[in-house]
Amino acid sequence: MNDLTLIMPEASLLVLACAVLLVDAFVGRARPDATFWSAVLSCVVVLAQVASFVPEKTLFAFSGTLRVDVLGVVLKTFVVALVLLSFFYAREHFSKRPGERRGEYYPLALFATLGMMILVSASSLLTVYLGLELLSLSLYSLVAIQRDSLPASEAGMKYFILGALASGLLLYGMSILYGVAGTLDLPELLVKIDNLESSRLLLTFGLVFLVVGIGFKLGVVPFHMWVPDVYQGASTPVTQFIGTAPKVAAFGMAMRLLVDGLEGLAENWQQMLIILSVLSMGLGNLLAIAQRNFKRMLAYSTIAHMGFLLLGLISASSNGYAASMFYVTLYALMSMGAFGSIILLSSSQGDADQLSDLTGLARRSPWFAFILLILVFSMAGVPPFGGFWAKWSVLKEVVAADYVWLAGLAVVFSLIGAFYYLRVVKIMYFDAPEPGAAQVRSSADMGLILSANGLAVLVLGLVPNILMQVCLAAAIPYAP
Repeated sequence: MNDLTLIMPEASLLVLACAVLLVDAFVGRARPDATFWSAVLSCVVVLAQVASFVPEKTLFAFSGTLRVDVLGVVLKTFVVALVLLSFFYAREHFSKRPGERRGEYYPLALFATLGMMILVSASSLLTVYLGLELLSLSLYSLVAIQRDSLPASEAGMKYFILGALASGLLLYGMSILYGVAGTLDLPELLVKIDNLESSRLLLTFGLVFLVVGIGFKLGVVPFHMWVPDVYQGASTPVTQFIGTAPKVAAFGMAMRLLVDGLEGLAENWQQMLIILSVLSMGLGNLLAIAQRNFKRMLAYSTIAHMGFLLLGLISASSNGYAASMFYVTLYALMSMGAFGSIILLSSSQGDADQLSDLTGLARRSPWFAFILLILVFSMAGVPPFGGFWAKWSVLKEVVAADYVWLAGLAVVFSLIGAFYYLRVVKIMYFDAPEPGAAQVRSSADMGLILSANGLAVLVLGLVPNILMQVCLAAAIPYAP
């Protein structure tokens, strides 16, 4: 019973996701809003359960396969809150595109959320893989949810094939670690590594495959091939979902595997992450410049941002981990708002996913142009927006770890990336709208959600300590 109490949020989400599936099956066609509101209620219930219990020390459930600690609680809170926010954006999109409405979006998203919650609570290689596969299988289905869309079907197939390959490589790495250490338990693996000097080469070999799996979920170079095609081909709510909460979960996966289980191999995985970080920041920013599709540009932007995220992990310190958590949370908020702007501008005729669709937005809707201005300036790292402090925090930690040259490279790539963000501002504010371009109109719900999303990024830029203190509290157990 004690084990069940510790995983009550996950157990509740499983039951509620099945309930939402039944609601959609029996009531969804006649009343689509019933599925939406039942999914929202499910997230609210689970969010309240997660936030209501913050343990003073790390607790373990089910023979040590799951853990409940401050880091897990904070990450699960972020994940469920982001999923809840994404549902409101999805509702707006489906209301504009009745022919695209798919009630299964909500239960699939909830099952993906369950996978993310298991992933960030994992304390065993087996549980990591279980959470990852539950998340991945749900995302494959979401990407291809538009059965009549050729781009969506193609994106789903690419994602599935590459994801299956990455999962196989990750499992292979886990099997090597199990063969050498004789345990699947991450805390036990952490202790045993120090006594396995003779098997260091084999451990490093297994570590390489684990880093491949982490790199694929984060979408960093050279495991980024799926990102642009999936972002462009999938339905906008699905793209928005993939680009937000799963990134937080992927960070949690990296923390569990690299820090909770393989901290003894930190020198090895630091060098691997440096390569991935430099390649991602460079290639992501350079290729984003050439894009004319807004969703595809945001995909390459994501690759670059995940390169920045790795900087905090490279520092291998509690402050660095907190900085990375701060970064990934703020990035998820910025990405949520950017894709929300695409949903806002879209119509029943099609998605507004070209940069040209933003032409003259400041004259058609000054307020929403200002919200998107906040989001793109924040992504570019312009003060005083939240993205500036996110980049500042990871750069500060990587300098403290004596990787000054890496911080210098990151600043250069950030300046290169500023070009395509400023281009968005130029198109919105300095290009004249097309003759007869319609004024932007939104529902009250959409206007409120998108405005709150953008202003939250601004507020977190003005008072970053609110979020940073939460991240530091979650990282305290990793202090030396």
